[in-house]
Amino acid sequence: MLTTLNLVLGKLNEAGYSLVPAVFDGAHVDAITQGLEQAFQNPTAAAMRGESGNVYGARNILFLWRQAASVWQQPPLPEILTALLGPGFGLVRGLYFDKPPENTWALPWHKDMTIAVRDNRLGGTSFTKPTVKAGVPHIQAPLQVLERIATARIHLDDVTEENGPLRVIPGSHRTGVSMELWDVAPQSILAGAGDVLLMRPLLAHASNRSLPGTARHRRILHLEFAAAGELPDGYQWHDFHRFQGTV
Repeated sequence: MLTTLNLVLGKLNEAGYSLVPAVFDGAHVDAITQGLEQAFQNPTAAAMRGESGNVYGARNILFLWRQAASVWQQPPLPEILTALLGPGFGLVRGLYFDKPPENTWALPWHKDMTIAVRDNRLGGTSFTKPTVKAGVPHIQAPLQVLERIATARIHLDDVTEENGPLRVIPGSHRTGVSMELWDVAPQSILAGAGDVLLMRPLLAHASNRSLPGTARHRRILHLEFAAAGELPDGYQWHDFHRFQGTV
């Protein structure tokens, strides 16, 4: 495990991402998928739906599906996140994405710089661009906060070039909040159901639409973790589920 841990941490430091294979088996993936589908039946769910009713995105997963706070605690994720962020880390936000075959979509190159907070009206110069998403205050965080966040994307489907995989610019997290992409070829993240992509939020990433005629979904449970429960300038995380387990 030490060799695997060192490889993952090294790749995260150098490239800004690392794919950890087969973290969840088929039964566990099915349980996560079914739990999310049941949660989306709640009429108050902040879910984005296509014309056929299929959910292609959802926010507030930590509120909508309570099991999200613990379902990720599958070896080796707790050990990796503890080594990466420190023993005081916690889960701060959960999102869900799909690309239903009949309602595919694309995203341009970007970095994830917005966090969910309890109050985004506190002012100051470190936090900027307050917004409200699905009823939750958000704000763009400063570099020192973003550098202490890691994202785990749990793949609930096999991902191929057919169903619009995530594309990343290796090493782009080292340019901070700048969208300077360097002269580096983008890499497609191809994965199997149950694989987990760990990535830094400042890694530049994008995705294309699924290919015409595909029958594949691309369901992702996207979880964000922060190194500490405290934020600068009096801001507070909207949620902070501290990891209580052992590694």
